[in-house]
Amino acid sequence: MGTEQLPPYSPSAVSPDRAAERDTTDRVVIRWLSQRAVALWTLVTGRPVSLYATAVLRIGYGLLYLAFLLREFPHRNEIWGPGSPWTPELAQQLFEQSGWNSILTLSGSRTYFEFCYAAAVVTSVLFMLGWRTRVMSALFAVMVVSFHARSIFMTDGGDNLILLMALYLVLTACGRRWSLDARRTRRAIARAGTTSPPRKSFWLRQLNDARGTLTTAVHNCALFVIAAQVCLLYGAAGLYKVQGASWGGGTALHYVLNLDLFQPWPALSHLVDHYPTVIAVASYVTVLLQVAFPFVLFGRLKYPVLAMLLGMHIGIAVLMGLPLFSGAMIVADAAFLPDRFYLFLAGSARRTAARAGLRRHSAPEGPDSLSVPPQLRGGLSTAGQQITSAGGRPAPADKDKLVPDPR
Repeated sequence: MGTEQLPPYSPSAVSPDRAAERDTTDRVVIRWLSQRAVALWTLVTGRPVSLYATAVLRIGYGLLYLAFLLREFPHRNEIWGPGSPWTPELAQQLFEQSGWNSILTLSGSRTYFEFCYAAAVVTSVLFMLGWRTRVMSALFAVMVVSFHARSIFMTDGGDNLILLMALYLVLTACGRRWSLDARRTRRAIARAGTTSPPRKSFWLRQLNDARGTLTTAVHNCALFVIAAQVCLLYGAAGLYKVQGASWGGGTALHYVLNLDLFQPWPALSHLVDHYPTVIAVASYVTVLLQVAFPFVLFGRLKYPVLAMLLGMHIGIAVLMGLPLFSGAMIVADAAFLPDRFYLFLAGSARRTAARAGLRRHSAPEGPDSLSVPPQLRGGLSTAGQQITSAGGRPAPADKDKLVPDPR
């Protein structure tokens, strides 16, 4: 019995039916993976998404930082200038540890500082208006990083979020809608629609297509990073609150309202503190909203959640005296609203202005109203073919191609 040997295994010993079934399963899996890869590639490179949302981010953060600089204008020398207790030497020592840097430390001259401050104000205005947005977004990021790093102990959560968003917006096409760049592009397309387009070489067309694909991919990936950043911020804040006994007991806001540092209007804080039931409900709702936020973004439940978050941030701005932080969070939340929401707002504003006689009621114009394609592939000659000769509006068949899917 011990000398018996089993026959060696060979692939031919497998039954033909089982081999055919295995081959079929492998082909199904490979086909499914290839379809998912193609869908992902199309999603990333097909067209830039949420162009109106990124325009709102550009306008919002440019306006917020402009207001911040103007508010601190009387105290600019004590915060960032040569008269600051946090000297450039101390800042340079901190830079060696943190890795930050600032153009404000390149010179200790008061004239140089005033020039940088004026440049920061002008850059914020031009970035908000969308003039040469590619260049202005980079300059805006440099200015925000420089002022943030120069006196880092004067900052708060709002400054940190604006800093991150300024860096992310450099990679987005935030000037495609509601900007001076979009207006200039619309006029160029209108002129190109009335003239014969110039012939371009094959390699120039390929280079233009590659540039459009790269721009779209970078924009979409940056928008995903922005969304992930906001979700991480809310999720981490909510999970951190869950670990605290005061938030679990519903008394956290009671202690916040009684902090002298966060009482811009003490009478109002004490009035709200007289309602313990409201305080407890607000504490629980705050934690619930922050923890649930990343999980409701792909359904209709996100709209009431965003509305409640808006109320929460307005309450923080009023009761705690943190308008910059609240404004930065409200603008960040705007990235999750679909483009059709902003189109509805723009259309409602036009109709209201027309009824009030502030402007003539006319068909919406401009890149924010479907006249600029999401990608300028092929230059103005390609885009010009999508404009009718009647009023400069795109043909109905092209409407779905020009409006990015809000989701």
